[in-house]
Amino acid sequence: MARQKGIIKLTGKVGDLSFYKSKDGFLAREKGGVEGERIKNDPAFVRTRENGVEFGSSASSGKLLRDSVRTMMQNASDGRVTARLTKVMTQIKNMDPTSARGERTVGVGIATPPAKALLKGFNFNNRAVLGSVLFKSYSVNTGTGVIDLTGFVPINDLNVPSGATHVTLRGAWAKVDFSGAVSSVEETNSQNLPIDGTATTVTLTPTAVPAGAGTDLYLLMLEFFQEVNGVQYTLKNGAFNVLSIVEIQ
Repeated sequence: MARQKGIIKLTGKVGDLSFYKSKDGFLAREKGGVEGERIKNDPAFVRTRENGVEFGSSASSGKLLRDSVRTMMQNASDGRVTARLTKVMTQIKNMDPTSARGERTVGVGIATPPAKALLKGFNFNNRAVLGSVLFKSYSVNTGTGVIDLTGFVPINDLNVPSGATHVTLRGAWAKVDFSGAVSSVEETNSQNLPIDGTATTVTLTPTAVPAGAGTDLYLLMLEFFQEVNGVQYTLKNGAFNVLSIVEIQ
């Protein structure tokens, strides 16, 4: 892989060279590697096929989770969240204690406490990590999905981005069945507060218990706004917004 330089940047193919744009800029690479048919059928590549199946399963599990909270992710995510979450899902898949190689899944691995610990604390926006933004302790009731922050003082308990005048807190309770590839999510009420020295007890309550079975995930989101002439605008297109998995059962 090579980086393109010069005034004119290319995309497309020329002979065995491919030119393309990525998050790292304009790049070029030469065609290479083993033919696909050989990988599919040659016994020498059995491990490659097993790895491919497991990677695909892990990627699908990551997509299932992202899709379940997509409405929240729209305002709080970074450009590499897909790759970062797939990496975590691959680690969780590796904790499957019973399945044969090539058949290990996130659905089995997530049942183990170490796997749950890997997913707890995942931040969907690595530009705004919960622990670097919120300094107030909170509690999560895993039976009701309620998230409480007692005596929350925005000006003291937040790392406030420049220009922000208000913050909105909301949560969600998701049940994600990684084996069945289904999910159900119930979001909480939202609480919008001015960023000042007023102490407020924030209580975020899901509208209902999410239906179905699966792994219980509890999420907390913080969104920053700037008020101009009585209207609140999202600050820098959500670059400073937080979305994190704060508990898992």
